[in-house]
Amino acid sequence: MSAADAISPAVLRTRDFLFRPFSWGTFLKLGLVALITEGQGSNFRSSTSSHGGGGSSSAHGPMIHSLSEIPPLWIAEGVAAILLAFVIAAAIFYLVTRLRFAFFHCLVHNTKLIRPGWELYKEQSSRFFWLNIAVAFCFLLLVGLIAIPFAAGFWRVFHDMQASGHPNIGLVIGLVLPLLPIIFLLIVTAIALDIIMRDWMLPHMALENASAGEAWNSVWARIKAEKGQFFAYALLRLILPIIASIAIFMILLIPGLVLAGAVAGVEFGLHSAFANSTGSASVAGIMLQVFFGVVAFGFAVLASICLGGPLSTAVREYAILFYGGRYPVLGDLLYPQPLPPSPMPAGIPAL
Repeated sequence: MSAADAISPAVLRTRDFLFRPFSWGTFLKLGLVALITEGQGSNFRSSTSSHGGGGSSSAHGPMIHSLSEIPPLWIAEGVAAILLAFVIAAAIFYLVTRLRFAFFHCLVHNTKLIRPGWELYKEQSSRFFWLNIAVAFCFLLLVGLIAIPFAAGFWRVFHDMQASGHPNIGLVIGLVLPLLPIIFLLIVTAIALDIIMRDWMLPHMALENASAGEAWNSVWARIKAEKGQFFAYALLRLILPIIASIAIFMILLIPGLVLAGAVAGVEFGLHSAFANSTGSASVAGIMLQVFFGVVAFGFAVLASICLGGPLSTAVREYAILFYGGRYPVLGDLLYPQPLPPSPMPAGIPAL
């Protein structure tokens, strides 16, 4: 199948997988797994954040004019916080990686049980996890090297903000404009790495227990043979979920606003009713506000699973179907060939 031809079968497989037969418990379980592995647990993510002074500085706040003036305690606390955040993020990402392999197993074998794939691909998912860590480290190293020439300029902007209370607009524009094409290329690179690793290398590592090098060699050989189709797939893989998300947003915009307004009205009414209360009445008012807030949050999570689960499942089905047409090991699992008829014993006439 071409990249365009795989869209319709992916939608049909998603319908059959999630809704035939339909069970609320199974649907919510699979929808949540799909949302985590596709919507919230992306395989390769690189985010950049800038931390600077606020719009205005307090007259009594500390003024830092050079890196040497940063207190050692601040540095120690910052390093500890970064390390802790990295450990927590790595642990979560490892679990998401295991879950991604388990969901891949579900879709390929058309089973709705998560545990078999979770146990079956433990070694492969661990190898894939460390591959992602290595790639992410190299990507961040590349980002750091690119940022070095701009570091002095941004430090000057930060210094000017502390001294005058507002940034030098000309200097900011002079720094940002050259960065725009670089940022665009970095985003394109990150997306390409995500698709290559998650959509094309993962099946080799799961089904053949291939190493990262073996998986890449197999993928690269197929890309060279069909450059146009792989490029078209990458575009559709990026554009179709965006279009679907926009359509869902437009359809549910008015109902969502009505529901949000109703929740806000209830919360405001409860707050006004118990504003001047004391003692047990005040506690009861707080508990009621918390209760309705939790109910609203739970409804929002339920809506996210019901809408995002099928969309995320369709994205993964699309990836599996497209690459399964070019990777026989995966394609044979998606469309098993019927067994040839057994030969008739000698002496028995055929009917």
